[in-house]
Amino acid sequence: MNPLAQLVIYFTMIMGTFITSLSSHWFLAWAGLEMNMLAFTSILIKKANSRSTEAATKYFLVQSTASMILMMAIMCNNLFPGQWAMMNNPNQLSTMVMMMALAMKLGMAPFHFWIPEVTQGTPLIPGLLLLTWQKLAPISIMYQMHSSINTNALMALSALSIMTGSWGGLNQTQLRKILAYSSITHMGWMMMTLTYNPDITTFYLFTYIILTTTAFLALNLNSNTTTLMLSRTWNKLTWLMPLMSSTLLSMGGLPPLTGFLPKWITIQELTKNNNFIMPTIMITMTLLNLYFYLRLIYITSMTLLPTSNNTKMKWQFENTKPMPLIPLLIILTTFLLPLSPTTLTIF
Repeated sequence: MNPLAQLVIYFTMIMGTFITSLSSHWFLAWAGLEMNMLAFTSILIKKANSRSTEAATKYFLVQSTASMILMMAIMCNNLFPGQWAMMNNPNQLSTMVMMMALAMKLGMAPFHFWIPEVTQGTPLIPGLLLLTWQKLAPISIMYQMHSSINTNALMALSALSIMTGSWGGLNQTQLRKILAYSSITHMGWMMMTLTYNPDITTFYLFTYIILTTTAFLALNLNSNTTTLMLSRTWNKLTWLMPLMSSTLLSMGGLPPLTGFLPKWITIQELTKNNNFIMPTIMITMTLLNLYFYLRLIYITSMTLLPTSNNTKMKWQFENTKPMPLIPLLIILTTFLLPLSPTTLTIF
């Protein structure tokens, strides 16, 4: 891709997200979503081949459909108060339709079918952007309209997303699909407390971005896309095995790692609001996530491939990819739990 065109595309994607996040006007927010969608579709087909073209087409069709539904709900909502303010949504029907359209953009169940396929059809770095940066704009809209969202409907969507992400990742051997189903689960946890305390959703989003970025960058060092390729890590980058294991366990929410902290705060907020059944279901379903992360750890660090000699020399060329953020991100994904007393006082 031409460097100037690439600069314009990335600038448009970033500006679209900022316009949506900083706007309180429905039309500007919708325009920002469209800018972001069109720019990111170009990023998905940066390496033109049949798989990336298919992934970009699926992404464009789903996102444009969600944008059309969102605009229809915005126009219906505008008929009642006669203004475009995002925080004024008196019509419950239009608010419900808006929530469904944004859930489709976020890839929450039952609108999740495109997320694993699009993530699988793209390289690791565009997949990272899809599962992190592309969540910011829809979540910022839901943050602004959280006071008018039906709590029971949002909790039902969240619970369904947690179940779908946990069950869907069990039989996968493609790492990008596993991370996509993990994203569906995390979206369910994230949205569960939006109507109770949206600041917890923001904190969970921040933690989720750190965890997912660390996992993708660690996989990108070896260009690992399948569990078979992941099993060769011990022979090429031995030092990466314990770091990758800690990152995966943190994504599964195992204490005392960083990934347990937002889940802990979420459970505390739900029980504070006299909701005890939902946290029990969420914890049970998250054990399935932890299972397929443990399976990846077993493949990475507890299995040995046959080697050509007894010295176990590296049989591939040394990695030359830059990794300036890996040490910092590994620390953040592992050692943030001691900050929990300070964090809990904030919420």
